Amino acid sequence: MNNMKAESMDKVDLTNRLLADMASLCLSESYADVEFLVEQQKLPAHRVVLAVRSEYFRALLYGGMSESTQRQIQLDVRLDLFKLLLEYIYTGNLLLTTMKEDVVINMLGTADHYGFHDLQLAISKYLTQSLTLKNVCVVLDAALLYNLKDLTEACLSFMDGNASDLLQEESFNLLSQESLEMVLQRDTFYAPEGEIFQGVLKWSRSNNAVDIESLWDAVRLPLIGINDLLEVVRPLEILDLNKLLDAISQTRSKILPYRSHLILEKNVATAEYSARCTEGVDCSNLLNGDVINYTEDTGYTYHTISEGKDNAIVVELGAMYNINHIRLLLWDKDHHAYSYFIEVSADKLNWERVIDYSQYHCRSWQYLYFAARPVRFIKIVGTYSNTVENYRFVSLEAMHAIDVPKLIGHFVSPVDNVATIPMHACVMKDCKITCNTLIDGNFLDYDEASQQCYLQILC
Repeated sequence: MNNMKAESMDKVDLTNRLLADMASLCLSESYADVEFLVEQQKLPAHRVVLAVRSEYFRALLYGGMSESTQRQIQLDVRLDLFKLLLEYIYTGNLLLTTMKEDVVINMLGTADHYGFHDLQLAISKYLTQSLTLKNVCVVLDAALLYNLKDLTEACLSFMDGNASDLLQEESFNLLSQESLEMVLQRDTFYAPEGEIFQGVLKWSRSNNAVDIESLWDAVRLPLIGINDLLEVVRPLEILDLNKLLDAISQTRSKILPYRSHLILEKNVATAEYSARCTEGVDCSNLLNGDVINYTEDTGYTYHTISEGKDNAIVVELGAMYNINHIRLLLWDKDHHAYSYFIEVSADKLNWERVIDYSQYHCRSWQYLYFAARPVRFIKIVGTYSNTVENYRFVSLEAMHAIDVPKLIGHFVSPVDNVATIPMHACVMKDCKITCNTLIDGNFLDYDEASQQCYLQILC
């Protein structure tokens, strides 16, 4: 007990007292040796405090410039913003939640101008958590102006996820042309293209001094559809006739520049996201998330070996999603092996094969990766089963994965051992029931009589 008391008494920590004394100097005439004239108001300050806290003020007050010898220095800055900056300099604190939104956003510029990058980063993080439909456009403009990459990406992601609602906001008209072009060029700014067209049209009428030709290039006119191009767009007479004709011609293309939702690491092949299995037998099993309670007779979706209606399983997602990863559970209650391929489509007319394991034997969980693309429909086609005359699929998940392994063609190039039980590998043939000891990762606990896998050699 005495040792504990000694340890607690051997250090003097009066940090709070120091901070309080420093804070008391903010805007105080006591010991002040410089004053700033801002909007005709004199603000007293202390050269050494400012110089210690900021490279800008160190150069201004001690760098040999004329201000180094001036008692009064005039600054071109908003009074309320500079007072807040002085508060931060003397206390290290700012309570952002008590400030008006426009003040917080303008503090980004003040912090940038005077070299307080830690303050700028803190405000940036606060704004990232405070984005709304009403403020995101102004925040994006500020983030681009001050080259704040994380805040810029947060704004763009927020706009992606709220595109239709954002297009209806009056604040959308406040976007700079640079910001608007950046937003429109994103594949993941997902809204019906007709709504995007109307949003740009509304923006152009609020910013009629701007040349918007480049903005129309960013609108994906072929996605609007022939009828709307002819009946809505053409009568406005705002597009060059050749551009309109090109758009109409491109609507018939098999490859269109679709936009899509981007939701990271979230399975969108669920009822929550309005996905449904539309083709196959016992479709309700495939997307219900149950990967445990399946048997020989129930708990899976299948299609038969035939040329008819049921020769594939098709999943329709609730909207167009940006997908690069599918997880597929093949029925694995015994040593079933399957061959299959997977195709995806945006319109159910033009299909692209993203996985082709039609020449390989596969079992249990399949972790499948491919280049990210807009997907609305997923089709699974079994091509071989070694034991039954149908192809059984227990579960399907579809998402956009952040970490994508190296791929060689349609195959993952693993960097870790995949011949393990956690990776759903199994030993297909040997002469002992406990054959999976070969892949259980136990390198120590074995002897001659047990916990081993071996082959008989017949001569």
